[in-house]
Amino acid sequence: MVLNEKETMVLRELQTQEQNCMDKYKKYSGEAKDPVLKDLFMELHKSEKQHHDSLKQVLSGSVPTCNCNDTSGRDYHPKATYSGMGESQDKKDDCFLATDCIGTEKMVSSEYNGDVFRFDNSAVRKLLADIQVEEQNHAEMLYKYKVANGMV
Repeated sequence: MVLNEKETMVLRELQTQEQNCMDKYKKYSGEAKDPVLKDLFMELHKSEKQHHDSLKQVLSGSVPTCNCNDTSGRDYHPKATYSGMGESQDKKDDCFLATDCIGTEKMVSSEYNGDVFRFDNSAVRKLLADIQVEEQNHAEMLYKYKVANGMV
C-alpha cells in the first residue's frame, strides 16, 4: 500500500493526537486520587498506545486488522468510590480530570470522523472508523465513572 502526501500528513497528525492522549492518561493516572480512576486512566493509556501503533503500521505500509464490534463503553461498570461522600477536594479534582479527558476524547473522535474520508483505501477507512468508535467508548467510560461517583 502506498500513501499519498495528504494521507501521510493526516496519519502523522492523528499519531500526534494519540501521543497526546497517551501522555495525558499517564500523567492523570499519577494525579488521580481514586484507584478506580487511576486504573481507568491506565486502561485508556494502553488503548491509545494501540491506536498509535496501528497508525504507525499504516504509515509503514500495512493495515492491521480491527475489532469493529467494540463494546468497552457499553460493558464498563465502574465501582463507585465517592458516592455519598459529599464534595471532598479529591472528588472535585478527580471530576476535573475525568471531565477534561471527556473533552479530549470528543475532540479526537471528531478528528477521526472527518479524516476517515480522506483515504481511498477501504481497509484504512475501516481502521480509522474503528478507532473513532473506540474514542467514543473512552468518553462513555469516563462519563460512566462520573455518574457512578455523583459527579454529573
